[in-house]
Amino acid sequence: MGAALALGARGRGRTAPNPCVGCVIVAGNVVVGRGWTQPGGRPHAEAVALAEAGAAARGATAYVTLEPCAAPGRGPACAALLIEAGIARVVVAADDPFPAVNGQGYARLRAAGIAVETGVRAGEAERAMAGFLTRQWLGRPLVTLKLATSLDGQIALGTGESRWITGPEARAHTHLERSRHEAILVGRGTYDADAPQLDVRMAGLEERRPRRLMLTRQAPPPGWEAVASPAAIAALDRVDHLLVEGGAGAAAAFVAAGLVDRLILYRAPILIGAGRAALGDIGLGRLAEAHGRWRLIDARALGSDRLEVYEALEQAPGE
Repeated sequence: MGAALALGARGRGRTAPNPCVGCVIVAGNVVVGRGWTQPGGRPHAEAVALAEAGAAARGATAYVTLEPCAAPGRGPACAALLIEAGIARVVVAADDPFPAVNGQGYARLRAAGIAVETGVRAGEAERAMAGFLTRQWLGRPLVTLKLATSLDGQIALGTGESRWITGPEARAHTHLERSRHEAILVGRGTYDADAPQLDVRMAGLEERRPRRLMLTRQAPPPGWEAVASPAAIAALDRVDHLLVEGGAGAAAAFVAAGLVDRLILYRAPILIGAGRAALGDIGLGRLAEAHGRWRLIDARALGSDRLEVYEALEQAPGE
């Protein structure tokens, strides 16, 4: 299942409106087929893995990160493909809450005499496919807020100078994160000050071009899309992962609206003092309200900088 999870991660940010699923087919002790959901959502991971396995799939075990779909859509149902291929056993990580699946995939497999095991590394799978699942559970994309700050929480000097607070390793990681999102959002002030390109400048990933969104009620510049308010992200088509990159006003608007599911914090070992803070007013009335809202899920060094990743407890997938 670990291999299937790693394969599924390759499609993150490119498979919406379908989930980024991974599949590994094992015959005996040999991997005979591997697959992950392709850009645009088709073909599905199971179809790719079965095509690679060919006749070796008969009597084999399929490890899949999400319940196989039960009804045909833009392609055949994966449950039907597994049955036709002669798969003997299917091991699944997470259940699919999509109404057209939601247990029906399991039912079709079991009705065909296939042994089905579920819940294997489910938490990891739900986190890996949190964009798709957040869309199903909450009707909106998963929102990640990225902040790059000094030790004292500043994102720029008082003059507005901000390049570069973090070092090359942290900036490279930012580009990796961009590649995992269908869309990136900044505020109008950030656009006017920095004219960000929001592209992916990383070898092998240059073709990934997330949609560029601007938090504004005005007409956006060419090549950009306007988002009138944080709540308007629910209407975004084919966006399951949204990265909010700044500035302080846009970040505060999403935090205040309770729409930040994940926080990526890059912290540089510098002090700025009276600069520009990472967040504007988020409407916090009492200090007690700030506690118990975030859970640290990852922390590591990136060159001289520190990466910390937090999950919002009140919006954590599966909570």
